[in-house]
Amino acid sequence: MSLSLADLVDAARATTRQHRAQTGEAELRAEAEELGRRSIGGRLRSALEAPGVAVIAEVKGASPLRGELREDFEPGELGVTYRDNGAAAVSVVTEEHFFSGSIGDLVAVSTTIELPTLRKDFIVELYQVFRAATAGASAVLLIAELLDGAALEDFVEAAHSVGLDALVEFHRPDLLVAAVEAGSGIVGINNRNLDTMELDVDHALRLSPELPMGLISVAESAIADAADVARAAAAGFDAVLVGTVLVTAEEPGAVLRDLVDAGSAAVPTPRPNTGLIELADIEDLEDLGDITELIP
Repeated sequence: MSLSLADLVDAARATTRQHRAQTGEAELRAEAEELGRRSIGGRLRSALEAPGVAVIAEVKGASPLRGELREDFEPGELGVTYRDNGAAAVSVVTEEHFFSGSIGDLVAVSTTIELPTLRKDFIVELYQVFRAATAGASAVLLIAELLDGAALEDFVEAAHSVGLDALVEFHRPDLLVAAVEAGSGIVGINNRNLDTMELDVDHALRLSPELPMGLISVAESAIADAADVARAAAAGFDAVLVGTVLVTAEEPGAVLRDLVDAGSAAVPTPRPNTGLIELADIEDLEDLGDITELIP
């Protein structure tokens, strides 16, 4: 099917309008802030800081490219399978229109297992951040292609204010600086171009050396086997996010265990000090161009 990023944003806003009609934003934010005061912050970050390459296992019911992914899709049960087979955290896709997700899926997983959970959606309104907190999430995914630099910082700050970590994701090389400077401390590089839905399995590997030291880094999309985990480790990644290959597997636990074992045996390669991030001091980043040309 033909699907654009604009379609995904429109769908996210439509869903948010429905939720806001049920619970006002001020009420939701107050509830989220109260939960945040009682929560243990930094759960996702702590899970990803463990030695080796951590695996974030994803729960999702469908994809716009492949349709329904699993006949016996039960988010809570899948979360238990992931927990029992070594996942460091669980990502839950809550997008309703194209991925058959729901906030209920996040609640089901977050109330069934003790692992950190990540709300994965096309977050364009602060309401969605607060709703993640009240649904039991430990973190939210923020996509740099959807939020400009100032908005990214605001959304990260809002997440932290209610006890959530933020995984800031980007695909376009020119958004690397904005993703890093958002201040979340956890940055993901998506191998999938959300504008075209095309995959480049080496995209994250090429950009990884340009991330500064001290960040938690996550490789996303197109992670299918132990060899991919080893490649991510060699590129310096601390974690991988794995979805479709798990959800569609006849035995998701066995597939996950192979990935986890590979991650446990791997030692991420330290990144060299990079001068690229100093480009954040340049007022006009339009001259940055395609930074992949700067990567050895």
